[in-house]
Amino acid sequence: MCSIMSYCDARVVLTDFEEGFKQTVTRGPDESRIIDTGNGIMGFHRLAIMGLTPEGMQPFQLGSNWIVCNGEIYGFERIKAELSDKYQFKSGSDCEVLLPMYREYGVAMFDMLDAEFAMVIYDGERNDYIAARDPIGIRPLYYGYDSNGVIVFASEAKNLTGICSKVLPFPPGHYYKDGRFVCYRDIARVDSFCLDDLDTVCKKIHDKLVAGVEKRLISDSKVGFLLSGGLDSSLVCAIAQKKLDKPIKTFGVGMSEDAIDLKYARQVADYIGSEHTEVFMTKDEVIASLDEVIHILGTFDITTIRASMGMYLLCKWIHENTDVRVLLTGEISDELFGYKYTDFAPSAQAFQEESQKRIRELHMYDVLRADRCISANSLEARVPFGDLDFVRYVLSVDPEKKINVYNKGKYLLRHAFEADYLPREILYREKAAFSDAVGHSMVDYLKEYANGCYTDTEFERKRRQYSHATPFTKESLLYREIFEKYYSGQGEMIVDFWMPNKSWEGCNVNDPSARALSNYGDSGK
Repeated sequence: MCSIMSYCDARVVLTDFEEGFKQTVTRGPDESRIIDTGNGIMGFHRLAIMGLTPEGMQPFQLGSNWIVCNGEIYGFERIKAELSDKYQFKSGSDCEVLLPMYREYGVAMFDMLDAEFAMVIYDGERNDYIAARDPIGIRPLYYGYDSNGVIVFASEAKNLTGICSKVLPFPPGHYYKDGRFVCYRDIARVDSFCLDDLDTVCKKIHDKLVAGVEKRLISDSKVGFLLSGGLDSSLVCAIAQKKLDKPIKTFGVGMSEDAIDLKYARQVADYIGSEHTEVFMTKDEVIASLDEVIHILGTFDITTIRASMGMYLLCKWIHENTDVRVLLTGEISDELFGYKYTDFAPSAQAFQEESQKRIRELHMYDVLRADRCISANSLEARVPFGDLDFVRYVLSVDPEKKINVYNKGKYLLRHAFEADYLPREILYREKAAFSDAVGHSMVDYLKEYANGCYTDTEFERKRRQYSHATPFTKESLLYREIFEKYYSGQGEMIVDFWMPNKSWEGCNVNDPSARALSNYGDSGK
């Protein structure tokens, strides 16, 4: 990861900018730089992943144009080759191709990129700023306006809370230009469904996911893998191990007393031949880390916070004990292929609509969790299931094939990888949510701790202070109060609590855990 920030006017107060910008130095601890464009300033904290030489340091300049980008540009070598007749490149950084692309194609470049990115460009010829974010929002970007009405962009909300009265997430798949946000790609939009037969669908799912993993293995820094033992992360690890000629490094985390997934992660690691490490966490560590995790995340969402506890502590261990700098993870599979609760979808159309909604909101939930837990520990996250070509295809598959008519969730994904990737008992194992799979005791400890913080009367009085996303349990109130300590009045950054679709029969529950659903069954075993 890296961190970017840009104040888009000459009236900037440098000390305020510096104070905000230093809040995310963990995203880029290798080197920091702030430059004056002549009409504002841009800042960059570097985590060197590609092009490790000093020439790869940003902001990059081309003529009177400047850029800061937190991104991973896949296929940049091809782009560089295509532009090399007109431009001289000085580094091995993938992001160095962006200013030449902007000069050649303007804002049309954003839809041309196969990338995860958040960037701000200063166009010195127009004396103006352009900002953009990838279609899923895998790389974070926020914005706000200062007291003079000047727009300010930054990687995280915590960069902006001392400068802007209201902070909002930059919408994924959009660019900002001339005071307007313009959608260049709605990744969740499906104009027509693909009617491939089942075997063709599964072959394409296989091939596109393999390609998505393969391109994310390219790095000038050490690569590792988060392995929960669930289907998604296990597939990422199995695909990578087939592509590489030495054992990959895999890492799993769980509660010391009842980690569900650690045994399955070990089984996967033994099967694929990875170099596996188990990290254990305790009740005391979970409770002691809660405040810091919410500060890092910038959310009050229950599911996101629960699932972040293990991920944060695992990434902290990796940062402190290894030389790994890049982590591949299994996020975004659920939104495409279904959760436990989508088994209750009343129709294929309802399943599809829910999937599209979840993809559009991902940047506030699972993608946010993975980014913050990893970047807070000076590591970079890569998400193969978020590969744009893969996401586009799966969303376009006939929803009649994606809905669970097979008596097994995520059947298409499982069927696509039946050929010697994973043990069958892992490939067809029931899903357990990550926050549960690290150990049911973790969520129980958090609930117990929260319940001890308020009497029933205090809970009712305090929760009603919040008209947006009103807390509905003592746990959700505790998280909201911690959130407000760091992000006072910024609750609208998160649209609502992540919950199953309560309008569906069987999904009207008051806890986001799959354990609250009647079909949880063997998921917790």
